[in-house]
Formats: sequence, structure tokens, C-alpha cells
Amino acid sequence: MRWLLFIAFYLLIDIYAYQALRSLNRSWWVGALYFLVTLLVIGNFVYQWQSAGGGFFSAIGFAFGIVLAFLLAKLVLVIFMFGEDIVRFFVGISKAIGGSGYKAPGRRKFVSQIALGLAAIPFISVLYGMFKGKYDFRVLNYTLYFDDLPDAFDGYRIAQISDVHSGSFDNHEKVAYGVNLLKDQDTDVIFFTGDLVNNKATEMQEWKSLFSTVKAKDGVFSILGNHDYGDYVNWESSEDKKQNLDDLKATHAEMGWDLLLNEHRYLEKNGEKIAIVGVENWGGGHFKKAGDLDLAGKNVDDKDFKILLSHDPSHWQEKVKQNNKFYHLTLSGHTHGMQFGIEIPGFLKWSPAKYRYKNWAGIYKENNRYINVNRGFGYLAFPGRVGIWPEISVIELRKGTAPA
Repeated sequence: MRWLLFIAFYLLIDIYAYQALRSLNRSWWVGALYFLVTLLVIGNFVYQWQSAGGGFFSAIGFAFGIVLAFLLAKLVLVIFMFGEDIVRFFVGISKAIGGSGYKAPGRRKFVSQIALGLAAIPFISVLYGMFKGKYDFRVLNYTLYFDDLPDAFDGYRIAQISDVHSGSFDNHEKVAYGVNLLKDQDTDVIFFTGDLVNNKATEMQEWKSLFSTVKAKDGVFSILGNHDYGDYVNWESSEDKKQNLDDLKATHAEMGWDLLLNEHRYLEKNGEKIAIVGVENWGGGHFKKAGDLDLAGKNVDDKDFKILLSHDPSHWQEKVKQNNKFYHLTLSGHTHGMQFGIEIPGFLKWSPAKYRYKNWAGIYKENNRYINVNRGFGYLAFPGRVGIWPEISVIELRKGTAPA
């Protein structure tokens, strides 16, 4: 039934969108080719979905991306055709009132030409996102000021990556470029904020040696994300699921990453220190709530400067920003910025993610505390990124007050 509803919806959109093409060319072979492409696109998606058992990886991801590219383009056409039909309807009504009988004018070619031109924008953007954008790594630099930052850490530089999702990668050279870009930042410490894999620890087998090269003077610290627990696949037994998680934890250690499981560490410099607190995943709604902030911060002095690693930014909104421990800076990921949006620095920042998460990308400040939501290093489900590029965050800590 769900497939019938999906196909019916797609075909309705398709038939209506075809009016734009038909107003420019009424040849039967043009129409035949148009609907043949539709059937191939839908048929491939249904076939890949059924073959993958409903999973959203490898071939099914690309099939979904192609469907999305065509669907967004045709929705643009539908908007224009519907708008034109409204105008045609009222013109026909006005003629009927004038006594000449109802007769709507024909479609205008220039409207269809404009519609087709604009429809090409999302179509090309999605295809670019699938083949280029998903590896278009960006370094985003921030400077944050804190009055109580220990003097020894004034100018301290941290790097953050999140949401690797190694099971989605398909280009070793491009991923290696992103890893090298991270290393080129030469920061004092590196933090990874969860979702190393999509579901299974084995996804890191071919990438473990590459990510093992990620080093920093004061170490690499990591936490788990919701996908790391293997909750989204069926396991033959609970023992298999537990073994998968144990194997993933071991992978962090094998790469030289210090995995924090509701615990903390200290970074010391010239007799001063800051606390690095890491919680397991704590997400709003139905997401896993294994994070224990009280346990992770136990024995950390209230006066210590604290950086919290917590995968899901919902945790910051619901538990962290008002916590008595006063966590100065929280580093999160999880949202991916939905891998789709528009960002023009200083002018526009939009993604559908904003309707789900109050903090969905970049730096936010509330209660004199900061959170950085990393847009993610990898990708999931849709095998691409459009407007929201893979990110390496570099944050410099400064003592004092931010300049006006």
C-alpha cells in the first residue's frame, strides 16, 4: 500500500509537471521519453529498496538521490503550472461574467520556459551534492572569549569533527583529503563527537588505518553517537549487538582515540587545567538516553573550566545549558544540517533542520554558555550534501571579553 501511495503521488506530480514541457513540444516521442524516464527512476528506487531490505545505504541511497533530484525539479514546475492555472481560471471567469462564456486562455510558452529554467537549479544542485558536494570539506574557524579561561589556555586551539558515518563512504581519496585537511589545522587537541559508523563496527575496517593518522599534541578525544549502538539493524542475538558495540569501542582505542563513556579527563598546561567531559548519547524524543551528565562530571569542580562532548544538541537545550556545573562550551553534531540548505555568511542560514532542532549548525550562546553544532564530516541516507557542506570546526579559546 505504501508503494502504491508513493507511486500515485509521484505520478500525479509528474503528470502535472509535464504540462510545462507539453506547452513547448507536443511531439508524442517527447512525452513517451518523459514518462519512460519517470518509470525507470521510480522502478530503480523500488527495486533497490526491496533488494536492500529497506536499508538506506549504498545503491539505495543513490536511487533515492535521483528520485529526489527529479521530484524537486518537478515540484518547481508544479508551482508555476498551478500559479498559471489560477490566473487562467480567473481570466476565464471574467470572460464568463462579461457574457462571452467561460474560456480559459492557453498556457504561455514563456512561463513554461521560466519554470523549466528554475527547475534545473534544484535538479543540478542535488546531482552536484551527490557527486561532489558530499566531499566538499570546509574548515570553519571560530574565536570564543571566556573571562574565566585559565591563562595558560589563552589562544588554545581545538578541532572538532563529528558524524563520520564511515559505512557511507565510497571514495578513499576524497576521504583522505578531508582527514589531511583536519591534520593540517595543527590544533592542540582534536574532538570527535559521535557516529563513527552507520550501524556496525565492521564499517571502520577499511578506514581505521586512515583515521589512525589523526593526531594532536594533547590527544584525540571521542564519544559515541546514536548510530554507534547498532540500534537500527536487526541482530541475531543481544550478544551479537553487545559484541558489535565492544568492537567499536576497541576501534577507538586502536586508532589512539580516548573514548569518553560518561567520564572526564583533564588537560594540563603550565600548572593550570581544563576539564574535558564526555557523555554517551543523550537525544530528545525517541533517541537513546545513555548519557549521564552527573556521572560524567562527578568530582569535576564547579569552578573548573569545562568542555562537554555530547553528540545530540537536544541535550544542551534540555539538560546542559542550565546545569549548575556550568559547562562553558559544548561540542555536538548529529543534525548534519540535514545535508540540505542555504548558507550565505552574514545574510542567510536556513535548512529544514531548523524546524526539528533549535541548535542545528554553528555557534550558539545562551546563559553565557556556548555550543557548537558541527555539520558533520560524512553523510547518511541521502548520499550527498547541498548547501550544507562537510565541516571541520576549529575553535580558538581566548581569555577576556569579545571585542565589540
